Formats: sequence, C-alpha cells, structure tokens
Amino acid sequence: MGVVATTTAGTVEGRRDGALVVFKGIPYAAAPSGALRMQAPVPVAGWDGVRPALEYSAAPPQLPLTPGTPPLWRPADGLDCLSVNVWTPGGAGDRLPVMVWIHGGGWKSGSSGDPAHDGAILARGGVVLVTFNYRVGFEGFGFVPGAPANRGFLDQTAALCWVHDNIAAFGGDPDNVTLFGESGGGLSIAALLTAPGARGLFRRAIVQSPAARLLHQDESGRIAEIIAAALGVKVAELATQTPLALLSVQDEPLAAMEADPGAWTTPEAITAFTPVIDGITVVDKPWLALGSGVARDIDLISGSTHDEFTLFALGRGLIQPSASTMLKGLPTFARMAARGLRRNGLPPTPRRSRLRTVDVASTAAHLGLPPSAPAAYRAAYPGVTDAQLYTVMYSDAMFRMPAIWLAEAHTAAGGRSHVYDFTWASPALGGILGACHVADIPATLGNTDSPLASFVLGGPRPPESLLRLSEQLRASWISFATTGDPGWPEFTPAQSLTRIWNSEPTVAVNPLAASRQIWQELSGH
Repeated sequence: MGVVATTTAGTVEGRRDGALVVFKGIPYAAAPSGALRMQAPVPVAGWDGVRPALEYSAAPPQLPLTPGTPPLWRPADGLDCLSVNVWTPGGAGDRLPVMVWIHGGGWKSGSSGDPAHDGAILARGGVVLVTFNYRVGFEGFGFVPGAPANRGFLDQTAALCWVHDNIAAFGGDPDNVTLFGESGGGLSIAALLTAPGARGLFRRAIVQSPAARLLHQDESGRIAEIIAAALGVKVAELATQTPLALLSVQDEPLAAMEADPGAWTTPEAITAFTPVIDGITVVDKPWLALGSGVARDIDLISGSTHDEFTLFALGRGLIQPSASTMLKGLPTFARMAARGLRRNGLPPTPRRSRLRTVDVASTAAHLGLPPSAPAAYRAAYPGVTDAQLYTVMYSDAMFRMPAIWLAEAHTAAGGRSHVYDFTWASPALGGILGACHVADIPATLGNTDSPLASFVLGGPRPPESLLRLSEQLRASWISFATTGDPGWPEFTPAQSLTRIWNSEPTVAVNPLAASRQIWQELSGH
C-alpha cells in the first residue's frame, strides 16, 4: 500500500516496509544534462499529481567493474541521477532525528542505490535516514573552463537544502540533522563543515576515514589537459564530450601522477578526480579551515579504521594472503567482481605473484616528510617489514592523521569533538587486511549481506563479533544524532580519549600517539 508525502516540488508516493515507509529516487535537482551539464545544480521543476518514489534513480555516470560485468550506469540511463532516498519510521510532525549518509568511492564511483548503503536498519533505530547521489568523476569534479569547480560538492549542498526544506513532511526534524559518511564521503563532510553554502544545514557530523586528497586549481587544470589530449580535443571542448568518452580516459592522468608524485599535492594516485581548493566549496584543507571557528556549533565525531591502507597495499601487490587462503578467497573475489563491488573504490582482484618491494625513504618523500622520517617510523613501529611500514605511513597520511587533525582543530576553535579508532580485524583472506578501509561500512549501516560486506567480513555469514559491534556502533551513532552524546568522553588534546571500536568497545588514551608525534614534529601537517 502506498504512502504519500508532499515536497516543495510535488507529492511523492513511497512504499511501506514493516514499521518503515521508504521513498526512493526523489529528485532534489534537475537532471544535469543539456545546458545544465557541468553546471551547478538547479531546482527540479514541480509536477502535478502523485509521483511514484519506489525505485532508485539512475546512478551517476561511471565505469563498470571490469569489461563484461554488469555496469552500474549505462549511457541509455542518461544523467537524471540527482535524487534522494528516505527511510522513515515516522510521519509529518514527528520531528525525529535525521541522519544523512554520504557515500564514498574515490569521487569517481558510487551510488546511493548500492545495497551496502541501504538505510533501513539504521532507520528502524528511530531516525529518518536519507541517502543521495551526487555527480562523480569528470562530471562532478573535472576542470571545465567557465564552469564551477567541485560540482559534486554543490550537488551535496543542494541535497542538504532539499532535506532542510522537505524532511519534516517525512517525520524528520530539519533542525536536528546529522551528516555521516566514509572515505570520500567523510572528506566531503569535513569540507561541508566550513563551506559557506552549507552553513545552517546540519547540526552534527560523523567523519569516517576522511580521504585526505585535495588539489589546487592549477593541478585540476593539468589533469584536464591530460584528458583532453587523450581524447584529441581542446580543454574547452571537454564539456561537449559524451559521458562515456570522458569515462574511457578518466584514468589517463594517473600515470603522470604516479611517475612524478612530487609534482602533485596528493600523496597517492588512486583517482584523478579529487576535490579542488577553490575558496568557495572547499575553502582550505578542512583541518586548517576549522581553525576559523565557523563550525564550532556543530558537534563532531572523527575517526578511522586502524589498518586503513592494507586494502590498497593488497591491490598493489605489497601484501598477499597465503596460497591456501588465496585459493579459498578467489571465489569470493569472483562473486564480488560479478556484482560490481569495485564501485566502492576497492582494488582489483589480487593475483598470486611475487611481492613488490618498497623504498621507505621514497615513501616518506612522496608523503612530504623529511629524510629523518623513516628512522622515526622504524623506532615507533619496531619489527615491522618495509611493506608494513609503507602501509602504516600511508594509513597515517591519507586517513588516520587527518581524522585526528579535524578533531584537534575543531576542539581548539571551541567545538565539541569525539575521536574513535575502529580496530575490529576482518578474518577475510586469512586476516591480512586487519581493520581495513571500508570495514566500518557494514558495521555502521548494518548491511552485512551486501557484496561489500561479503568481502570485508570474510564470507556470506558475518562473524558474531561483528554483529555485536555493529549493534553497539549503530546505537552510538543514533545517540549522537539524537542528543550529541555518543557514549564516550569528549576529545581533548591533552588526553585524546578515543573510543576503540572492537567486539568489546573500550576507551583508550591516545592510541595513535606514535604516529601523531611523528607528524607533529616532522611535518606540522
């Protein structure tokens, strides 16, 4: 039986799912096509009658996992992708806490329609849960002469405006909105904390594994030049190229970035489409921008997984499971590929081969650390291999330290912060991943049967320890969204009290002290 809600653009019909009502594919902006392509989002035209909101909209343009696997987006799907989805246990006038999830995917992939991002389980905890699409890849973050930078971030702000203006009709409280998101979604939220256009649109923020990848505008222009050359056109003609044409060369800049990492401000060439510091949507590195105090009235949780970079080290051949584990794991990877898991930003299927070696001194230089850094890391982490040290250093540079810097800056400016370290170690592939990047997503949203969960949890049946952890973490996030209290003490630079998310959560004092000291002394971030 359908249930209707009235938005500023018209009436929509959702579907009842037990105690919830679910609305999918509600447009929050017009399709970014034709004259609107590569431009800032504009309001969607209103409609008469009742519009069905029963299915997800098209995903943003992006490539399929591998040739021959089902694509998440096809050219025939078009560009009408700017939509929101709502799971609600209430109705108009209930003023329930609102939680808005921003997905990651390296700013070149991802969709709110991914089963890993389903909002039903969290919503059943008593909140209105919202997810949405935003433009990714060149459509969302590529340099186009005369067009705004960070169009994907402008989409995010437009989606938050939709929430502010409409969520009361779905039972939500527009004055009690909490943003939460992981990786690219986490950095998106970190930037939104100080973005002028997002001011007043949310009250609390949960930043999970913020991907510390930001470009200067001239670097974005250089990336566009490489893409234009690959297509045989001028940069000024990129906006007229089809989405599929742009996708076909989207990774061309990565070779140049990997060949000369010192010429780029990003520490690792994972994706060429990184947010640009434009002074408008991204006013500065978020951990620096927060120093102004502009976000001091927003409560913050910031944290990371303990072994962030093992997943990427696996894809680069720096770590490998044992031969017997690999034989057991390969069918799982094959299933993941068939179901398009790489749209979550995961590396390709690992293959059994000789392990790559790394030069720790070069790694330190790539990260902008001085020549003394390798010795400092070896002293802080005795007994680890060079590959393990590489993983620790990149985990610090790209995720762990930025999460702490956000809390430090926010606290120093008068804000309330809480810090966590997600340490639950995945049993997948013999345990070599540890608490890897994206391992916290199934725990956060409770979707333990998605393709992503199958991989990071080590199989189709989640361990009991993860189920207990997920229940506790979700209760904490909902408590924070409701009252501002996640259930552990506030962060202060002196004590750095940190929630350790494991099967039995605890609180520790400054668990990443060694890495924090190295970065404070050697880089000043």
